[in-house]
Amino acid sequence: MTSAILTLSLFALLAGPSQTAAPEGTRYAEALDRSYGAAIDQARQVIDARLDEYPGLSVAVGMNGHIVWSQGFGWADIEGRVSARPASRFRVGSVAKPMTTALLALLYEEGKIDLDAHIQLYVPGFPEKRHPITTRQLAGHLAGIRHYNGDEFLSSRRYASILVGLEIFDDDPLLFEPETDYSYSTYGWNLISAVIEGAVDGDFLELMDERVFYPLEMRSTEADQNRLIVMDRARPYIRNNKGQFENAPYVDNSYKWAGGGFVSTAEDLVRFGMAHLNPGFLKPETVKLLWTSQKTRDGKETGYGIGWRVGRDKKGRRVIGHGGGSVGGTTHLSIYPEQGLVIAIISNMSNAPPFDTEEIADQFLALAR
Repeated sequence: MTSAILTLSLFALLAGPSQTAAPEGTRYAEALDRSYGAAIDQARQVIDARLDEYPGLSVAVGMNGHIVWSQGFGWADIEGRVSARPASRFRVGSVAKPMTTALLALLYEEGKIDLDAHIQLYVPGFPEKRHPITTRQLAGHLAGIRHYNGDEFLSSRRYASILVGLEIFDDDPLLFEPETDYSYSTYGWNLISAVIEGAVDGDFLELMDERVFYPLEMRSTEADQNRLIVMDRARPYIRNNKGQFENAPYVDNSYKWAGGGFVSTAEDLVRFGMAHLNPGFLKPETVKLLWTSQKTRDGKETGYGIGWRVGRDKKGRRVIGHGGGSVGGTTHLSIYPEQGLVIAIISNMSNAPPFDTEEIADQFLALAR
C-alpha cells in the first residue's frame, strides 16, 4: 500500500467511526439530566473539531455527584477497527499519583503512616541520603529524588516487586536538600508505594484494589499488566515525525505502578474525582490537606499539594487536578470543587496535544449559574 493510500485510509478510519460511539456515549445525559443537553452539544463540537489529532479518546463529565456525559471518539484500536467507547481503558500515566494519594490518605487518617517520619521507618532497606526524606516531601516533589534518566521512560523490563524497582534510583544522590527546591519525580512515588507496603505489611496493588478502586466503584481501573488479558484495553499509539500514527513501543510499567502504571476509563476518573467532593471517602480536613499547595523552605508555593496540582483557571476558578503522560496515553483530570464539576479526558497517544478542559467546563458551568 502506498503512503498516499495509507494516509487516505487512515483518515477514513478516523473520520467515520467517531460517530458510532455517540449513541452509547450520550446515554448518561439522557438518563440522568436532560438539562445538560446544550452543554454536551457544545462540548462535543469542541472535541469534534480536533479529532484528527488523536487516534481515539474518551471524555466524561460529572456534576454534583452524577456523571452527566460520557462518550468515546475515534478508535481504541485502529487496526482492529474498534471504536473508542466509554468502556475503553487507557493508560492514565501520572494520574496514578492522586490515585495512590487516596490510599496514602486513608492510611494517614488511620494513623498507620506519619507523613513527616523518615522513610526508613517504613522502608529500612532504602539507603540513607545526605539529608533525611519524609513521605510528605516525596508526595510534594520536594524530596530531591530524581525523575527519569535516558530511556528509562521506555523500560520494557518486568520488575517482580516494588522494592526491586527501587534499585533504578536508590543509589543516586539527592538533587538538592529536601524542601529547598521543587523537582517533579515519578520515582518519588515508587518510594511512596514502598512506604505504604512497609506501613501495613501488604501488597500495594491489592491495597489499591481493596481500599480505593472497589469502594469507589472504579471497576475498570487496574494495573497495566502486559501479561494479563484486560478487556477493553485501548491500543497505545505514537505519532511519527510525518504526522502518522504508529503503534507505541512496548513498555512494562511494573517499575512505576504508583506514579504512572494504571489503566482506567474517563468515567472511573470522574467517579474518583467526585469521591473527593462528597462525604464518606476521606475526611474534609484530609482533602484540604491534599489540596493545599506545599511550599519550599523560603515560603514559595509550588502549586502542588500531596499528589495533586492546585491552582486557578483563566477565569480565577479554583481547579484541582493532574495530568498524565505515558507511552501511548495522555490524560487530563480537572476538579472544580466550588462548582461540583469533574472533567476527565483520556487519549491513547503519547504526547497528545492538550485539551483545554476549561473550554468544556465553561459549557457546563454556564448552565449551573
